[in-house]
Formats: sequence, structure tokens, C-alpha cells
Amino acid sequence: MSNVDFDVGIIGGGPAGSATASYLARAGLKCVVFERELFPRPHVGESLVPAATRVFKEIGFLDTLENAGFPKKYGAAWTSADRAPVYAMQFEGLAADCHVDIRFEEREQAGVDRNYTFHVDRAKFDLMLLQHAHQLGAEVYEGVRVRGVDLSDPTQPTVHFKLGQQDIRTRVRMVIDASGRHTLLGNQLKLKVLDPVFNQYALHTWFEGYDRDRLAHGRGQPEYIFIHFLPLTNTWVWQIPISESVTSIGVVTQKSNFAKSRLDREQFFWECLQSRPELYEGLRAARQVMPLKEEGDYSYAMREICGDGFALVGDAARFVDPIFSSGVSIALNSGRLISHDILAAAERGDFRRDSFRTFETLMRRGTRNWYNFINLYYRLNVLFTAFVQDPRHRIDVLKLLQGDMYDEDEPAVLTEMRRIVTEVERNDQHIWHKYLGSLTSSAFSSVL
Repeated sequence: MSNVDFDVGIIGGGPAGSATASYLARAGLKCVVFERELFPRPHVGESLVPAATRVFKEIGFLDTLENAGFPKKYGAAWTSADRAPVYAMQFEGLAADCHVDIRFEEREQAGVDRNYTFHVDRAKFDLMLLQHAHQLGAEVYEGVRVRGVDLSDPTQPTVHFKLGQQDIRTRVRMVIDASGRHTLLGNQLKLKVLDPVFNQYALHTWFEGYDRDRLAHGRGQPEYIFIHFLPLTNTWVWQIPISESVTSIGVVTQKSNFAKSRLDREQFFWECLQSRPELYEGLRAARQVMPLKEEGDYSYAMREICGDGFALVGDAARFVDPIFSSGVSIALNSGRLISHDILAAAERGDFRRDSFRTFETLMRRGTRNWYNFINLYYRLNVLFTAFVQDPRHRIDVLKLLQGDMYDEDEPAVLTEMRRIVTEVERNDQHIWHKYLGSLTSSAFSSVL
């Protein structure tokens, strides 16, 4: 320790970095977080999944989160136009519906002691989590942009950053890249692989006074996360409560759809919503309280997520698609998993890549399952709702939606979803064939 300034240097103070710092500081390691922004800062990705609760409990953050007054999230719902012709058809006893919902409490989840999670204002949530890491003992430097990491001596990585006009070097035993979609080490080490399949594009904003009951069926559903299918290829809308009166709305489509339209983004956003008139009319009656923002070209993987003296966590390691609000959960759980391996490595004094095999195996498995789930979801399109309703598969689907995807190489429900997709793909006369989505292949078979 005498030759280094900290045990662990963490680049990025978002959920992945803050969770990692919290675990390590709580266990007594000396760690530092370098965050390029000044918190609070706005960020997309406002809905959590129950697997995050385990992390909050383990780092002692759950009571703070409970007391913050964020909307509670009890489940998820999917909607489509009531008169869509696809819903008149059936496939092997599976009938899609125009409104399907699921509650988290339907499946008992190890380590999770409540039937809800939260929707959060990420500016407030991320600040609270970073402050929690600091309270546990982590050093936190905001407004500090890391310029690069020298890994020439992996036993003593050096983090380079600028403070005013002064170039600073900080020596650590281990570097964690939690820089999010900036992917600092991924870019520096040329590890990044872009995904030509999930080349999605999101336009999102917040609305005050939107009536969340408009498309809700049943008691309590206004506080669910809603996924509204649009009758446009691979296009959907998220609906997330931010507060009692503010709702986040985002349109997600393939970037090619946007490029072909030749419309400005505001016009494209509203024209997409017009394909679901009830949703469109409700939003027009509400007040937009935030400028429209865009997220694009965001799906990628890394050829390596750890090495001698370093590891990548959260969005710095992998990002696929926001369809099931997996981003924050994966970030938090990657912090949990890498922390376990770091603590064991610190005891041995060995920070070589082999020390992080457990982290690498579990993260590869979990994100692969998540990728395959989303891939099959888009391919099934509206037929996915049939799996949610079918008692043979409902709990298995719920397990994935809860964020539990690390303990099996491939959950049985994914195998069944793939079987049905393959059968329909091979038969162009099948009644479901023309309703399959167009996302069909994996770009990452060589790196996962």
C-alpha cells in the first residue's frame, strides 16, 4: 500500500461507481471516485427492478431510498391498440392480448423483502447514492475528467486527470471503469464492439399532469412502468412515474426509422405517438416540462470486461436496450459482484485477471441472458404478451423481469421463446410469420 495513493480508483460516480465504492469503503478499503460531472445532473433511466433491492440492503442505503419519497413500482404492463388485427389470432394456445400486466409479488425473490421497487428522478437518486458512498468513507472528486489510465505496470495502475491547469497522477492497486456510456477504458484499450442489430434511438421528455389512468387497467396500475407497443416496426413507448404529477415518456425506435423520416426530432416524436391516439391525446393535454432529449447509437459490448489491474462495470462494460429497465440493476449488481472479487484479491494481494473470474463469468452470463431475452422479445413482438399470460411461462418471465438472470446459462423460458420464434420463422405461411419483429441476430457471438 505504501507505493499507492488508494487501493481502488473508480472512474465515474453513477450507480455502478457509487455501488462499488460503497461496498469497498464499507469493507475498509481506501477508494476514490472521479466523477466528470457536478451532481445533481439529469440522466435517463428512471425505473428500477427488484434485484436492485439486494444491493441497497447490503450497502445500507435502503432506508435512505425509502425516505426519499420516490414513487413505488409494483409491476409492469404492456399495451397495444385494442383493434389491432394480430390479437384475433392464436398460436399453440397462446393468445396475445392488448393489455397485459404482471406484479412483482407473484414470485418470491431471494434477498428481496418487499413487493415493490422504485421509479426515481435520476438526478436526485444518483446524488444520494454518491453521497452515501462518501459517507461510508470513499473519497469523491466531482468535476474531474479522467484523461486516461496507465496500465503499463498492472500492479500499480495510474489514473491521469487534470485539476485546473495541473496534471495529476493517482496511483492505485486496481482501476474500475464505471464511466457509463463514455466507456473510457473500452475506448482507450479498443475493446468496444458496436451492435448493428440493436441500433436503437430514443427520444424522451417529462410531462406534468398526464393522466396515467388513461391506458391502465385495474387498481394500482398507474404506478407501474408501462410499455406501449406502437404499430411501427420495433418501436415502443415507455411511461414511467417520476413524481405524483410528472411522468417520463420516451419513444424508442430503430435509428434507421428516424433517419428515413427526414423530420425534426420533435415532429417525429409526436408523429410516433399519433399511432396510439389515446396516448397522444393524453400527452397533448398535459404540459411538457423538459426539452426533448435523444439517446442514440447506444448498444455495444466489450471484448474484455476485466484484466490485470482493471475491470469494467455497468454501462462501461455493456449496454443493450432500455426495454426492461435493466441498466441501473446491472450497474448495481456489477458493482456488487466485482466488489466481492476485489475484497478477496486485496486479501491475497493479487489483482491479476484471474482474481476476477467469478465476476466475469456471472456478468457475461447475466448480460448474455438479458441480451437474448431482449432479442427474442423484439422478434416475438406483441406475441411476447402471450408468454406473460401463459401460466407455463409467467413466473419464468417474471424472474427475468425482476433482474434475476445470473444463475442459469439459459433460463428455460428463453429456450421456449426461441423454439417458437424458429418455428414461425421457418414457415412463411404461418399466421404469425408477418408479425415477427425484424431484429434477428446477435452481433456479439464471438465476444460473449
